[in-house]
Amino acid sequence: MGASMTMQKGTNVAVAAQAVRVELGRRTSPGTPDVDASALLLVSGKVRGDADLVFYNQPVHGSGAVRHEGKRTDGDAVTDSLTVDFARMEPAIDRVVLAASADGGTFGQVTGLHVRIVDLATGSEIARFDSADATVETAFILGELYLRQGAWKFRAVGQGYDTGLAGLATDFGISVDQQPATPPPPPVTHRAPAPPAAPPAAPPAAQPVRLTKVTLTKEAPTVSLSKQGGTSGVLRVNLNWEVRKQFKSWGAKFGRAVATHADLDLDLCALYELTDGSKGVVQSLGNAFGSLQQPPYIHLDGDDRTGAVSTGENLTVNLDHKDRLRRVLIFVTIYEGARSFADLHATVTLQPQNGAAIDFSLDECTVPSTVCALALITRDGGDLTVQREARYLVPQRGVSPQRTIDAAYGWGMNWTPGRK
Repeated sequence: MGASMTMQKGTNVAVAAQAVRVELGRRTSPGTPDVDASALLLVSGKVRGDADLVFYNQPVHGSGAVRHEGKRTDGDAVTDSLTVDFARMEPAIDRVVLAASADGGTFGQVTGLHVRIVDLATGSEIARFDSADATVETAFILGELYLRQGAWKFRAVGQGYDTGLAGLATDFGISVDQQPATPPPPPVTHRAPAPPAAPPAAPPAAQPVRLTKVTLTKEAPTVSLSKQGGTSGVLRVNLNWEVRKQFKSWGAKFGRAVATHADLDLDLCALYELTDGSKGVVQSLGNAFGSLQQPPYIHLDGDDRTGAVSTGENLTVNLDHKDRLRRVLIFVTIYEGARSFADLHATVTLQPQNGAAIDFSLDECTVPSTVCALALITRDGGDLTVQREARYLVPQRGVSPQRTIDAAYGWGMNWTPGRK
């Protein structure tokens, strides 16, 4: 692994890597707040606009240099990761602030808070900073990557804020939408719905950044889209995953590897039923990619077969036609490369174009499952309700994953073999 170093506040270390993974880690226990990682890209101490904040609601910077990769749970350890690719960094950016925010409590309640800088190519740890003196803070700058005489360095900072991510972001020039997500006013009658556009990589600067999000759990598995402001435009569904491989020669220790097309191909799919009674499936098998502008108003964004190397698998739902949808079941199948979802860390994010993000993680898979129901979207009057399913199914011998999911949810379709 090479020599790593645990740093003191205020010290710095050279970062020789072309790209790094920033791992924000902590221990989890009942009643402790959730912790989220974010990054601010700065020019002379300030952001140029709201697009220079990368976090759960705005996961990829326009340059592609910084990405929010999401959370991974391993026992009682939780890691929220960002990747920073220095080769894609715009020349104007001279500093990337690495921050943590507490959701539902203070950092005084959080144990084991630390940040690690890891070489993305080799997996070796470049630096680690442990924060142990928090009390009432709700946001922390744990460290920063900064440019000095043409070379990148990392500095351990450890500066706390009691005003949360909103206060921290505002300090650096982000305009934050302080309002909770509320349903927009009812639309004017006789007005034609605007054609849905592809969601931009980052909101335009004119719109303040919305920091609210909803995390679905077993205890609280459902949410109304209209309560999150997500009633129009497009709903982007993203599945991101990471494979944890076990190397027997290391005994109980794990080595981590990113899923690549060589060893794992997951397919994001959707069963749909429209209000006119028509049913079908959107999937890459048989090139059934769907359509946004005509039924089923659901579109699968290609099949890049590269997992977490890119931004995973994405599917888009046109909310401007939500009155035509009766129910949509989002599910994932293993096409090749693994016999089950075991050792897979997956995060599902539903991001309405207008409104707060909805996310959840999949539990550890303990059965030989090749198909998992992720989320069920159902029509409830004029609203859509999103329900976390996270349900692993085990197909019987000779039964396809699609037929298995159909049977479990009573869709009642006729299936024929497909290929891609």
